[in-house]
Amino acid sequence: MMDASQGYHQIMLALEDHKKVSFITSDDMFCYVAMPFGLKNAGATYQRMMYKIFQPQLGGNMEVYVDDMLVKSKEARNNVEDLEETFAVLRKYRLKLNPKKCAFGVSGGYFLGLMVTQRGIEANPAKIKAILDMGPPTNINEVQRLIGRMAALSRFILKSIEKGLPFFRTLRKVKDFEWTEECQQAFEELKAYLTKLPLLVKPIPGGTLYLYQSSTSQVVSSVLVREEDSAQTPIYYVNKIINGVECRYPTIKKMALVLITTARKLLPYFLFYPVGVRTNTPLKHVIGKPEAFGRLVKWVIKLSEYDIPYIARTTIKAQALAYFVSEMTGTTQEEVSAERPWLLHVDGSSTTQESGAGIMITSPQGRT
Repeated sequence: MMDASQGYHQIMLALEDHKKVSFITSDDMFCYVAMPFGLKNAGATYQRMMYKIFQPQLGGNMEVYVDDMLVKSKEARNNVEDLEETFAVLRKYRLKLNPKKCAFGVSGGYFLGLMVTQRGIEANPAKIKAILDMGPPTNINEVQRLIGRMAALSRFILKSIEKGLPFFRTLRKVKDFEWTEECQQAFEELKAYLTKLPLLVKPIPGGTLYLYQSSTSQVVSSVLVREEDSAQTPIYYVNKIINGVECRYPTIKKMALVLITTARKLLPYFLFYPVGVRTNTPLKHVIGKPEAFGRLVKWVIKLSEYDIPYIARTTIKAQALAYFVSEMTGTTQEEVSAERPWLLHVDGSSTTQESGAGIMITSPQGRT
């Protein structure tokens, strides 16, 4: 793991651009000769340079994000060769490293705020400790701080939004803050869960990924997994809270919603790996029907970019995934009461060539 020294200052500016970054002091006018921090396109320029010079190594024995570099080797004996290849590129383009932020020959370390080890991707212990050391929030600001810390770990937390729903409700009462028993119970359950966060793994090159989906009345969630030797391990958890009209979606449309949400959030996975959706709902027929309308049309067009097979869900081969499916699949259907009838409205129509009928059903709660 390596960190570039002085960041953007290692990129020299063209002579004709010096006047564009000039500034005046009490003594004289000066200008930068290297790319300074603060320029609108400085980050993109630096990232483009790193991608260009390390292109042969990216995705193989190296990953890079701006000035953070990660050299990875499948076997310890290859690590020196991988480092030599990387140093040759750095020397060629005269890039310098910060020795205080470099570590070589280690089995794990921090990269982009995550703990990367030879086993997979783990949550940053410091971010976990920040929540474990918190006491029960006593005001809105502390609740917002808690939610922010949860968001930093959301990719590791099963149904993270549902776990945080009691905290979100407290934000509605800005003046009359109340930390309820429900909030305290959710807070304690969250801390208990953080002590056993799952290990996230990377996809296998050329392998197929699988997506499991679930929905409740307030949250839709999914988990992307890989399957190897009949074992399933999670890659990424995705959660979305639904509001307004989305809460009244039928279950099948909620499944379509979580699929398009996951495809947008995990776009690189959908572009570079075949992703199969394992579901027991007729999602394939809903996505593929030509008479789709409204928002569903946009989803169908977007999802048509990917060749997604829909596979019947079979036995769950991992305890964490079984817990995900059993916990997230709630009974959101309203119970039918004989004392409160449903209303059926029929508007028949006919012509000389064909006939039909439009039907509208209204529940006892007034939902159409």
